[in-house]
Amino acid sequence: MSEQPLTGHEQPGDSCTIVIFGASGDLTKRKLLPALYNLKALKLLPANFAVIGVAVTDGDDAAYRKTITTDIKEFATRPVDDAEWDDFAKRSHYIPGDINSLDTFKTLSAKITEVQTAWKLPGNVLFYLAVAPRFFAKVVEQLHAVSLTNQTPEAWRRVIIEKPFGHDLTSARELNCDLSKHIEESQIYRIDHYLGKETVQNIMVFRFGNSVFEPIWNRRYIEYVQITVAEELGVELRGGYYDQSGVVRDMVQNHILSVLSLIAMEPPSSITGDSVRNEKVKVLESIRPMTPEEIISNTVRGQYGEGIVNGKSLPAYRNEPDVDPNSNTETFVAMKLMVENWRWAEVPFFIRSGKRLAAHTTQIVIGFRRAPLLLFGAQMQDDLDPNRLVIHVQPDEGITLDIRAKKPGPNLNVASVPLDFSYADFGEHAAATGYETLLYDCMVGDTTLFHRYDSVDASWRIVDPILDVWQALHARDYPNYAAGSWGPAAADALIRKSGHEWHHYLLKA
Repeated sequence: MSEQPLTGHEQPGDSCTIVIFGASGDLTKRKLLPALYNLKALKLLPANFAVIGVAVTDGDDAAYRKTITTDIKEFATRPVDDAEWDDFAKRSHYIPGDINSLDTFKTLSAKITEVQTAWKLPGNVLFYLAVAPRFFAKVVEQLHAVSLTNQTPEAWRRVIIEKPFGHDLTSARELNCDLSKHIEESQIYRIDHYLGKETVQNIMVFRFGNSVFEPIWNRRYIEYVQITVAEELGVELRGGYYDQSGVVRDMVQNHILSVLSLIAMEPPSSITGDSVRNEKVKVLESIRPMTPEEIISNTVRGQYGEGIVNGKSLPAYRNEPDVDPNSNTETFVAMKLMVENWRWAEVPFFIRSGKRLAAHTTQIVIGFRRAPLLLFGAQMQDDLDPNRLVIHVQPDEGITLDIRAKKPGPNLNVASVPLDFSYADFGEHAAATGYETLLYDCMVGDTTLFHRYDSVDASWRIVDPILDVWQALHARDYPNYAAGSWGPAAADALIRKSGHEWHHYLLKA
């Protein structure tokens, strides 16, 4: 079977020049170049385009083309067609320079003009800031200083920035203020690669494209929602970054709250742009920030200790490279959030995420209320769990619906039966990095899957009070879960207070 497109679009993106700051970094070679190549192979990258890499590393066009050719052979997610890659490579250019120097941007401006003339490109330019967040405002300031952010009706200029979007509410607002001095909000594309995953995008199709589910997608039929983002890996070589971040900043403030808003939002007036983003913001604004007392009662934090997994001894977080041996940074979080609106009043949303857990899985569990009558006897009713809908995001993508059915035989024996759908059922599909759809959407100006500033602000208003309380009350029991476990016992106690259990589902092949 032939490969399926990575997006629902059929037309290639707008012809443009793609400028990548941080062109020699890991993000570029591991994700961005493979994603751009995938788009080219799927005919979704414009036929006429150019790439300009910018980094501090010395080099020129020829050296850069040689480097990226080596990188794509190592990190491509699909076989590399020589002809396709040769065309990509010859359209790739490079300038070395320090982003703190205005001369770098004067050189870049001249390079863009040169490349656009050589390839007969329009004035569209996409700037991807694959650099540390502390440089976001400086790069945009320098781009503005040499007029590279100026748009016309015939030529757009767009800037992609990676998370984190600030370290807390105050710094997020400062960043937005700095960016807004030089570019419009419509030019800013705050990327969240998590939203590029097929199953995350499928949440909207599942909810609003199937009339059977939306009528029961509310507090009358749904008893709780669980969102789990579990990682088997530790911090690996990211100890320096992670020790200043923690799991709440790294996962909850952006990825998890964005997924929660897709699950909980009202039907938008359309499925693109601000219609979707408006509804997502309304959800976040309906999550009331907790008081200090509620934070102590409704949140659990953890840090992994030593453990043995598959016979291999794993170090504690505090023994990882570049981590403070007395670190108080959380590597696990579980919390109960309430969406206080008409649809979801009194329905708890349980979220958890952590490193060095028992499995690598991301899943959303929708727990439905029990059937109201004991038609099959009290004992059988107690033995049967309520219906659950599970959306598997990774590593396997698919959907499971648990239903009740009678077992074959003369007696009335009822059992739970999983109805599984896997994306593998669609046949072959192109391996992806998670960035393809987002890069494409930026080229066509579709902002649906990107964070708008008010959603960033709203998410920080939710997590900031939690981080403040944790900062004031240092955890005294770290490490409080073993590597390879499902987290601290307190996380189980948290959800049991509401009469529920954490669920772990595996998608059956």
